[in-house]
Order: sequence, then C-alpha cells, then structure tokens
Amino acid sequence: MDVLVINGPNLNTLGTREPDIYGATTLAEIEAGLVAQGAAEGLEVDTFQSNHEGAIVDRLHAARAEGTRFVIINPGAFTHTSVAIRDAFAAVAIPFCEVHISNVHAREEFRRHSYLSDIAVGVLTGFGATGYTMAMHYVIERLKGE
Repeated sequence: MDVLVINGPNLNTLGTREPDIYGATTLAEIEAGLVAQGAAEGLEVDTFQSNHEGAIVDRLHAARAEGTRFVIINPGAFTHTSVAIRDAFAAVAIPFCEVHISNVHAREEFRRHSYLSDIAVGVLTGFGATGYTMAMHYVIERLKGE
C-alpha cells in the first residue's frame, strides 16, 4: 500500500457533529475523495478510523509490515493526549502529515498542543475537509519524486 489515511475519535460523526466547526462533509465522502485522488495518480490508498487509541497504534504497526510509504492522520482528540501514537510513529518510521479540520490554534487552549506536530512532515489545520485534499496533493508529489 502507498498511503494510509487514519482518522481518530469522533471523526466517524463528521457531517452531523458540530457542523459550524467541522462542516457538513462526511468522513465517507472525505475518504472516497482521497482514494480517488490517489488512484488517479496510480497510488493505492487505504483508510482507517477508530475511536480507540490502541487500534490506531496497531494499525500503524501493520502499516509498516505492509510497506506503507506515507500516512495522513487526523488524530482528533488524541492529538493532545497520545504519547502512544507518537511512539508508534517513531517506531514505524513512516513519514506522515497531520491534518485538522478546524483551526486548533483558534480554539480552546488545550487544543493548541500536539504530541505529533514536531515529528510530522507537515501540519494542515483550519482548512476544513480541503486540508485532507491538500495533504494528499503533497503526498502524491513527494511519492512521485522517490
């Protein structure tokens, strides 16, 4: 697999969850768009969503065994709490982009810290669902250059 897209807790409720913050686009719509965007460039894209931290860690470990070349992750609330996911990224050594639909820096103070940002290739925050598309554009260009 070329690209794995991971979404963390509560992102399965996109489209109905606080649409004034997160918009009306569903996670299924975002995922389908990313799969199509990657396929148009000859990349295999897989998606995964979990509300459970350990499941995300396990999926990252599996991604290394599968030969995944890049990860796009919206860790949701785990952004601000998960040393375990950070350690998993360090262990698997797969480059990744961190994506947030809302501008976390314009929200509550606790949302302004990420355990992942300093080890991510890049971070997109506040661009709505378009942030995923922007991340995939970057990934496509990067993987084409390998």
